[in-house]
Amino acid sequence: MLGNLRNKWTLAAGCLMLAATAASAESGATQKAIAGRGALNCGVSSGVQTGMSTLDSNAKWSGFEVDFCRAVAAAVLGDAEKIKFVPLEIKTAFATLQSGGIDVLARTATHTFIRDIELNVEWPGAYLYDSQGFLAKKSLGVKSAKELEGASICVSAGSNYELNLADFFRKNGMKFTPVAANTRDQNEKNLASGRCDVYANVLSALAGAVSKLGNPDDWVVLPELISMEPIGPVVRKDDSRFRDVIAWTLNALIAAEELGITQANADQMKASSTSPEVQRLLGVTGDFGVKLGLDNAWALNAIKAVGNYGEMFERNLGAKSPIKLERGLNNLWNNKGLMSSPLLR
Repeated sequence: MLGNLRNKWTLAAGCLMLAATAASAESGATQKAIAGRGALNCGVSSGVQTGMSTLDSNAKWSGFEVDFCRAVAAAVLGDAEKIKFVPLEIKTAFATLQSGGIDVLARTATHTFIRDIELNVEWPGAYLYDSQGFLAKKSLGVKSAKELEGASICVSAGSNYELNLADFFRKNGMKFTPVAANTRDQNEKNLASGRCDVYANVLSALAGAVSKLGNPDDWVVLPELISMEPIGPVVRKDDSRFRDVIAWTLNALIAAEELGITQANADQMKASSTSPEVQRLLGVTGDFGVKLGLDNAWALNAIKAVGNYGEMFERNLGAKSPIKLERGLNNLWNNKGLMSSPLLR
């Protein structure tokens, strides 16, 4: 009997070793695929979302999501231009990631329980803390979302925002008519044409809509914020190494802001800084890049490509952008925000 028990334990241990070997073989496969094709395939929103992803008449991409893609390409390949942007709507975004059509999903996608557990994907971190609200014409005369009984409301089809909206109205004993559209561009057109009374989305999207809808003074964001939306890049769960690459690329941009490293001074900081933290981040000391399967200049390359987190935010969403969104919770932890990076040590 003891011999049988010992045999069972030996068999179980062997199975665990085989599983670990298989997992290890899979880990790093995404980076190998990227290196083989010489480009990062990065999923972004549809190219018409001001602040997040915009494709101009010269076929040039810009925006917060776009910059994050460029930071990853710079970290992994050493070149922020070695990238293929794949525009996606939320209804198809996760399936495209699952099938291998993209390496990372950088478009706005809220981290939720069901997505995390059932879709075999994960969020390595949050690059934006947003909140869902309501945008209405001032001429509608509405002062509060609790006055929207019977209203028609534009919302993105198949999105988390659609579910939040239903919860809010159910909680407050009200009814509404959803006007669901597959794209934010169509939602904005529906709002402008009067097909709906109100547009429900996260504040970054509402601010982007206002910037395109004519006179900003004609619009009002109602005071109620009905959800906190932690938004960030998404990867498949089958490659822990690439998950770490995405997480630490984001961490590097946040840490750079905290350490005073900018797009303009990154090379100078590498050459002259005596700060151990700066030296580790910029590859002067340690082999942190090697541990990620990257060059030790991975973080330096990412920062030189897009700047630190604060620069990326302000350029695309904040004071230097058309939509003028306040940083709020997206400030660093030492400035009343939630943005922080684990220690690089």
